Amino acid sequence: MPNIYVTRKIPQGALDLLKEKLGEFEINPDDRVLTREELLEKVKGRDAVLCLLTDKIDGEVLDAAGKNCKIFSNYAVGFNNIDLKAAGERGVMITNTPGVLDDATADMAITLMFAMARRVVESDTMMRQEKFTGWGPMLLLGQDITGKTLGIVGAGRIGENVAKKMAHGFGMKILYTDLKGNETLEKETGAKKVDMETLCRESDFISVHVNYYPETHHLINEKNLSWMKKTAILVNTSRGPVVDEVALVEALKAERIFGAGLDVFEDEPKMKPGLKDLHNIILAPHVGSATTGTRTNMGLIAVQNIVDVLSGKEPQYLVNKEFLNAR
Repeated sequence: MPNIYVTRKIPQGALDLLKEKLGEFEINPDDRVLTREELLEKVKGRDAVLCLLTDKIDGEVLDAAGKNCKIFSNYAVGFNNIDLKAAGERGVMITNTPGVLDDATADMAITLMFAMARRVVESDTMMRQEKFTGWGPMLLLGQDITGKTLGIVGAGRIGENVAKKMAHGFGMKILYTDLKGNETLEKETGAKKVDMETLCRESDFISVHVNYYPETHHLINEKNLSWMKKTAILVNTSRGPVVDEVALVEALKAERIFGAGLDVFEDEPKMKPGLKDLHNIILAPHVGSATTGTRTNMGLIAVQNIVDVLSGKEPQYLVNKEFLNAR
């Protein structure tokens, strides 16, 4: 029977599949991130580890797991928490769970757009504090959405998903930036590929959907923010370090843009000073994929990745193949 460890509880349906396919396993009994020391201890001697984005998997952890470990199956689309090269050098496969959370994350980005544009959080706070004294023509004026221009930074699966929903549902004009063109998006929505400055200057809403690499660190920075309209709304559901939060705080304080919505943060779970004190930002605790169906399906894929590897197959969602081949 394989020796498998799960670093944190995930939806029961996935755990049931793991038991059905591979038998008993050990799981972190506490609903929290393992400490570094706990992680190093718990991965020892494992054949497979199902880990989370909050677990830092580097050479030290891979060495602790030992020579029999064949896979770290990451319960996430992103994998910037794992040293892919170090894993490849040790012959350990790294997998992720793409595709199944596209709709949920795209819907969250759209939720943040609407909530910020119509100042829903401020409105809710006003009612709870019993400060609403009656209707007024200037009360909590927000921004229009239908027919406006949406800028997509990174037109991959999730960015494309957002663009299509907003173009077809709300008649938005779509601009996008991407390393490659997206012919499907252009054909279905009339989207136009532009440079970052054009996107920032012309968009009413900007939604960020790039992977995190050194090249995308602070992709949204003081310069980009200075290009944006005073009425613009910025949304980030990708990775926290893509946005320079210090620069964002200053832009929002000075009301150089209308507002922002963040579901991810640079120093997660901590926030940069000043963010929580702003009225013109909505802050969500990394819940882009937080629907029962999506999180269960992520778990099913993570488990299947382990099943495939331990049965001698190449998993469908292998992300460090180039490093494995370089051995």
